[in-house]
Amino acid sequence: MGVRATTANLAPSVAVVGVHGHGASHLRRLAEQQLDGSVRIAAVVDPRPVDGHPDVPDGVRWYADLDQLLADRAPDVVVLATPIHTHLALASAAMRAGSDVLLEKPTVTSMAEHAELLDVVAQTARLCQVGFQTYASHALRVLDRIVADGEIGTLEGIGAVGTWVRTAAYYGRARWAGRRTLDGVAVVDGVVTNPLAHAVATALLLADASRAEQVADVVVDLHRAHPIEADDTSSVVVTTDTGLRVGAGLTVCAPGRSPARVVLYGSHGTATLFYETDDIEVDGRRGRRRIGSTRGDLLTNLLDVRAGRADALCADVASTGGFMRVLDAVRTAPDPAPIADEWLDRRGTGDEAWPVVADVEAWCERAGREQRTFTQLGAPWA
Repeated sequence: MGVRATTANLAPSVAVVGVHGHGASHLRRLAEQQLDGSVRIAAVVDPRPVDGHPDVPDGVRWYADLDQLLADRAPDVVVLATPIHTHLALASAAMRAGSDVLLEKPTVTSMAEHAELLDVVAQTARLCQVGFQTYASHALRVLDRIVADGEIGTLEGIGAVGTWVRTAAYYGRARWAGRRTLDGVAVVDGVVTNPLAHAVATALLLADASRAEQVADVVVDLHRAHPIEADDTSSVVVTTDTGLRVGAGLTVCAPGRSPARVVLYGSHGTATLFYETDDIEVDGRRGRRRIGSTRGDLLTNLLDVRAGRADALCADVASTGGFMRVLDAVRTAPDPAPIADEWLDRRGTGDEAWPVVADVEAWCERAGREQRTFTQLGAPWA
């Protein structure tokens, strides 16, 4: 009796798949949660050995692939921090083995894969949370109230702006980095779908267009300054089923990194979410003010739903359908247009080198504010 009770009261077991990149941050967070007894790190999975890995706790078992782990014993939860093109197969295998899943963004590589993943969720009755952290931000409810109260007037459009830097080392870190396809398989690793995917997904969520059927039209305008296949400087215009337009201007070829943001444009002002910090800046009928906020934790939310302490996932697979419509438009678009050298300023050297596109910050700002593409705006390098 005592043994059975102890086993029943064990914290949920969690395994992390892919620990030599972003998965290490999941391990660090899990180590904190393990200290308070809310989880147990059951295993790590990575094709590369983890001996000496600073974030893998002593005594945690290593598996070279997920199938080995699932054949041994499926954990309660599998965290997948693996390349985009592996998401569908790995998430499906974990759920069919009886595990719930925290799946890093982007969800999968096409709308067809998205539909297949939804089918697996339905067939297995397992939970699958997608790693769009801003979906758990408490700032979203604050923004809803600001709009509902009329502080910025009638909502007329939404813009997403991200002007970041990625160096040659970023694209040299893995075979799939910066690729549209790899070995005949879609990868779709561009600025819209990976580094600044949160900007697009958060803007769609605020536009009430997080689900696929809520997106009426997508126009993408893809460019590249790095010597890669995928886009690194792009604009997107989404029209929702209500006619609201969402524009995004995104680049990793800026002179420096600025805070990524989503701006709600109203008839009497604006409300800006700096989604990396969950801070809000409002400029409306009550004047200008700044509001600090916080966010929940996606794994905690998943565990709470498992245990019946919460009703729904913050970022279930269906709620990423709107973003997947954008990803699919990127996937099926013509190859990104190379930006001519005359519009580029080369910075740094070696692995730390990156191109800066002329006036790209201003063009990204306009793409978000006016909900028009770079080409429609007349950017000279487009």
